[in-house]
Amino acid sequence: MDITTENVLLIGSLLLLISILAGKTSYKFGVPTLILFLSVGILAGSEGIGKIEFDDPQLAQFVGIVSLNFILFSGGLDTSWRSIKPIVWHGISLSTLGVLFTAISVGVFVWAITDFTIYEGLLLGAIVSSTDAAAVFSILRSKQMALKANLRPTLELESGSNDPMAYFLTIAFLGLVVNQDQTLLSIVPLFLQQILIGAALGFLFGKVSKMIINRITLDFEGLYPVLAIALMFLSFSATDSIGGNGFLAVYLTGVYLGNQDLIHKRTIMRFFDGVAWLMQIVLFLTLGLLVFPSEVLPVIGLGILISGFLILVARPIGVFLSLSPFKMKMRRRWYISWVGLRGAVPIVFATYPLLAGIEKAEMIFNIVFFVSLTSVLVQGTTLSTVAKWLHVALPKKAKKISPVDAFLAEGTKSLIKEITIPPDNFSVGKRIVDLHFPKNAIIAMISRNGQFLTPNGATMIEEDDTLIVLMENQRNVEAVYNSLHLEYNPDTEDENNL
Repeated sequence: MDITTENVLLIGSLLLLISILAGKTSYKFGVPTLILFLSVGILAGSEGIGKIEFDDPQLAQFVGIVSLNFILFSGGLDTSWRSIKPIVWHGISLSTLGVLFTAISVGVFVWAITDFTIYEGLLLGAIVSSTDAAAVFSILRSKQMALKANLRPTLELESGSNDPMAYFLTIAFLGLVVNQDQTLLSIVPLFLQQILIGAALGFLFGKVSKMIINRITLDFEGLYPVLAIALMFLSFSATDSIGGNGFLAVYLTGVYLGNQDLIHKRTIMRFFDGVAWLMQIVLFLTLGLLVFPSEVLPVIGLGILISGFLILVARPIGVFLSLSPFKMKMRRRWYISWVGLRGAVPIVFATYPLLAGIEKAEMIFNIVFFVSLTSVLVQGTTLSTVAKWLHVALPKKAKKISPVDAFLAEGTKSLIKEITIPPDNFSVGKRIVDLHFPKNAIIAMISRNGQFLTPNGATMIEEDDTLIVLMENQRNVEAVYNSLHLEYNPDTEDENNL
């Protein structure tokens, strides 16, 4: 079946529906949802029961880049600085040095056992060097795993931030394959350019985006996520156009915004969480359609060797070397090594050699597909078991609620307070978003001149306003008063329980 403008919506909606329904039941059988999405794409492809003809690496790459923008930006929004602050250098080391050591290890191994040149081997190593944010996020969160110490934020920070390094290495080694006269030293200036420009513009666009979101008054709440999408793509494309790493910029923009007070922040974060899931499904379906199983079969033997080496040798080498400066128990290092899931990102990066037209491009693509598939199947289905073996798992009831989850949760509020704003108060003339109100307290209504209004982040506080504030418990009361620069006296204040 050919995809046309007449049937694309029908085919797309049916594939989405099938994928969601398949994912709904997948974990009853211990199968990661992403494998189900990929399988649906393969079955719908030209060699499956759907017979959909799709052989367009350029379109697949475009879908991959758009999807990764949403996935990385959403991952950045969900990254709480309070959670990652104790392990930020662990994550940075894993996402840079860890990726580099993994790529070199796999590259040398491939060069040693195949007829690949050293640069072709390093290119393959670079493509499979990063853990996949979509795979790690979806599996850790769907399994609701509780892990000891700071393992979970470490894993999520690494998976969310290591794609830029893998992208750089892929582009750099592809350049060396195409231009044989260049040396390894020639990629050093490119690395500095990509990382420095990407990091600088990521934070710059984060600050500019915050200013735009908070200062532009839109008539409809639903337009704020649309505005965030525009800013997200602007961050990526502008950074990429001047030679920086666009994926790094998008992730850092998301991290910055996720840790700031924004108007309609809950709306924006929930929107991107849903769209990130949509992009994961679309990405895996597209890559499934692009794959021809008959071309993967001849490389299964080599794929098993490379996949086994990556999982059992290269990934541990990358983790242990990059974490060597830090104190960490050995079993935690081994668990981080095991959570080295490859997913859609390596398959997207494998389209770059296809479009460059290098000699072994199709072989590289099929090997990368097999390695990603086995990684999610083997590692993704055993995360809980290995966590128990290594004694890094906690009972589910001991799982701490992350700051982001607490912010998004519609938790039960057990306390209500009415706070009247005096004429000379600090908050008069300020918007609610500028008050840095506690995350676990809500200004539900404002009584003003005998009338009640429902506020949002852009609502200005006026003198003699009475704020009706909902809180979770008594501990929140003092924080609320502090944000309003009011003195709190528990002996004289009248608290009313709901």
